[in-house]
Amino acid sequence: MQTATKIIRERKQANRIITADQLKRLLGNGDGRRYALVNRALKSGELVRIQRGLYTLAQSDVHPFVVSQAITPGSYVSFETALAYWGWIPEKVSTITSVTPGRKAKLVENERFGLFRFLSLAINRGYFLELVNRIEIEGGTALIAQPGRALMDLVCRRKIAWTGLDWLTHGLRIDYELLQTISREKINLLRLVYKHKRMQTFIDALGRELYSD
Repeated sequence: MQTATKIIRERKQANRIITADQLKRLLGNGDGRRYALVNRALKSGELVRIQRGLYTLAQSDVHPFVVSQAITPGSYVSFETALAYWGWIPEKVSTITSVTPGRKAKLVENERFGLFRFLSLAINRGYFLELVNRIEIEGGTALIAQPGRALMDLVCRRKIAWTGLDWLTHGLRIDYELLQTISREKINLLRLVYKHKRMQTFIDALGRELYSD
């Protein structure tokens, strides 16, 4: 009998996240045979269960951002995770934190891929994916907030009030030159994203500071 790992590799799914339905198609419709193959692969450590209904091979190169997308479809990577990805903050970020389209926060821990946090924000309808990029990455695609969007998501979540650039340049240690890459056009788009007036005040103040002319 072929192993589940061998079948998955033969079908070119070795570096992908595999759903329960995909496993059913790959391994055949016989429930007993399929369960035996999957359980054997899980016990040997060749197959990793991300959460119920989501799997990948232990030796796969699936990027954690792709895993995050699979755990909560429609979410996008943001906050410090995206800022670190774009090189805006010097710290290494271990937890993958995303914005979820749902209302409830969620925390998922996986031994192979680490900790995933999903948070909700008060975002205006139609602007959930504004300034969010779709990026091809190991194992699939991921939605990742552009730096300015990730930064404003962080401000929104922490309920930060504008007190000047010091919190950005010293607190988060973001270079002023990087902040200036948030164009006037992006400032205007960011104003449309968030529901709370506090965010409008912060974004307007940031725009004035960056483009005082």
